[in-house]
Amino acid sequence: MLTTTYSSAPPAVTRRAWLGAGLALAAAGWGANQFSPMIVFYTERIGLSATVADAMFGLYALGLIPALLAGGRLSDRTGRRGVIMTALLASFLATVLLIAGGAEPSLLYAGRFLTGVASGLAFGAGAAWVKELSQEAGDPSAGPMRATVAMTAGFAAGPLAAGLCAQWLPDPAVTAYLPHLLVLAAVTVPAWRTPDPGRAAAGSPHQAATAPRPRGMARYFVLVMLPFAPWVFGTAAIALAYLPALAAPRVGHQALLFSALDTGLAALAGIAAQPLARFARHLRPGRMVTAAMTLVLAGIGFAAWAAATLSLPLIFLASAVLGVAYGITQLTGLTEVTRIAGARSLGTATATYQVLSYTGFALPFLMSLASSHLSLTPPALLLMLLGAAAAAAGWLALAASRTAGTTAGNRQGSGAGRPER
Repeated sequence: MLTTTYSSAPPAVTRRAWLGAGLALAAAGWGANQFSPMIVFYTERIGLSATVADAMFGLYALGLIPALLAGGRLSDRTGRRGVIMTALLASFLATVLLIAGGAEPSLLYAGRFLTGVASGLAFGAGAAWVKELSQEAGDPSAGPMRATVAMTAGFAAGPLAAGLCAQWLPDPAVTAYLPHLLVLAAVTVPAWRTPDPGRAAAGSPHQAATAPRPRGMARYFVLVMLPFAPWVFGTAAIALAYLPALAAPRVGHQALLFSALDTGLAALAGIAAQPLARFARHLRPGRMVTAAMTLVLAGIGFAAWAAATLSLPLIFLASAVLGVAYGITQLTGLTEVTRIAGARSLGTATATYQVLSYTGFALPFLMSLASSHLSLTPPALLLMLLGAAAAAAGWLALAASRTAGTTAGNRQGSGAGRPER
């Protein structure tokens, strides 16, 4: 008679194994955002026009999007470590170019583009790596939260450190970027020593032949992730770029410091909100998306209030609420991707989600265009955006519940609870 039992083998890696991958994610996030407060420096002290500075900032996306897709797919085939180490090297070279750009501004273009490439390689593969290591250690549900905290910690520390250095240290065009080089040097060895479960799975013919194909993933991305993901960095962009720009005339020569503090506050709020995930885990599949959108609505509502008053404390409060919305929506998106993606498509699915989420960074630019062409005030624009977010929330409440039964291919292929004969 055939008897089915379940394996009780010890975890394949330690519970802290994910830290190496997490530190690499944080370092990439640091490099991605350290340029933000320097825009004020380049326009006010070097004399670059706002158009040129915005073009430099936008080059990041041109490097990010193809690198996200290529890095995620490559890491599915060859493992995560090699892609992450390449990302760290690219991030180092990008920061060196930004330092050189203080003397030769044309190098800032190359630095920002290479920063996007480094971030794209790191974010998709890194988030998948953290998830796999958490799963191998016996705590699969912690993966999305750990990846969110790691990226957000980098997003917070990068602009805060760069802004403070630029405000108070000599030669800001150089000293603002030196902390990132030190961070990269510190995280490279831990990342290299981190186990790479994905590499073993990618090299296993048995795994490639037997890994299940997730059903309904494309449909879920179109119906749910497409209208949901842009609000992840859409909320962040309002806090990082739109509100500080409105407040700049009121803070005068302290604009660098204000931008750094406001950016850091938003990111730290995203980290502080992560304990809310404990409550979200009790929601049925698909309900997390709807719950996260309520925070998006609250954040944009506070932003409209702050834009109407231009009160600095209220701008800080709005940025904090927007930061919470970013943190929870990012966690929700990564959790949903983990739920629906199979083991051999996790990197690709994570990267695709990240591409969709980064489109939200276009919101401040689109709002500026609308302001110049339609003569609308910032509060009116934010209220219109609030209406769009409400419409998206209504659609997602319907679509997420209808697609909640999407097969969680990664659970089937993870090996958890695998029967033994």
